[in-house]
Amino acid sequence: MAYQSVIDNDSVAALPAARFGGRIVVVDTDEMVEAACRDLQQYDMIGFDTETRPSFRAGVSYKVSLLQLSTPDVCYLIRLCRVRLSNSILKILGSRRILKVGVDVGGDIRALHALRHFRADGFVDLQTEAPRWGIEEKSLRKLSALVLGMRISKAQRLSNWEAGVLTEQQREYAATDAWVSMHILERMMTDEPREGELTIIASAGEETKQADGPKPSKRPSRRHHVRKRVTEDRK
Repeated sequence: MAYQSVIDNDSVAALPAARFGGRIVVVDTDEMVEAACRDLQQYDMIGFDTETRPSFRAGVSYKVSLLQLSTPDVCYLIRLCRVRLSNSILKILGSRRILKVGVDVGGDIRALHALRHFRADGFVDLQTEAPRWGIEEKSLRKLSALVLGMRISKAQRLSNWEAGVLTEQQREYAATDAWVSMHILERMMTDEPREGELTIIASAGEETKQADGPKPSKRPSRRHHVRKRVTEDRK
């Protein structure tokens, strides 16, 4: 199938909502960080995103509040306002084997560097890959609409990501944003395979190529695979 190159806002608004259908785990202790990272290490592709508390005052800004890392079945919401950016997390963010798929990943990496400098590797940006499928749109919302036929809600984007307890709406929004990036790349690669290589983004703007997408996992029982986890908003 061929994807449309662009889509208007009214067409996006008419689509059913995408929701992550797996388990959402809020990670706010060092012990939970270690358990999450052990699980994430078993995958060769995961979804990636970050959230930052918005500022509504000139001259006031905040550091990254939340790091989202999603497998097909579980999304970990790592509360960086509560736990440190530990070596276990950095091992995943610096792994070439584990592909981290997101949108504008360079901006997210720079924001994470404000917490702690580290060597990033293995990132894939949909804004770089989508043009290979003839898609001109850059936003996650429109990429989801064009590839999945699903609408991403942005209602929680400007909510307080440093709140004492994340609301159900915040958790669902954050998990869907991370997971859907991975799902979009899966869908494009499955429905319309492309010759060539993914562009792998590393620290300092370095870009290299990896042929034919992610390599097979060394742990076949937990190997990343294509799985549909989208449910429709029937309201």
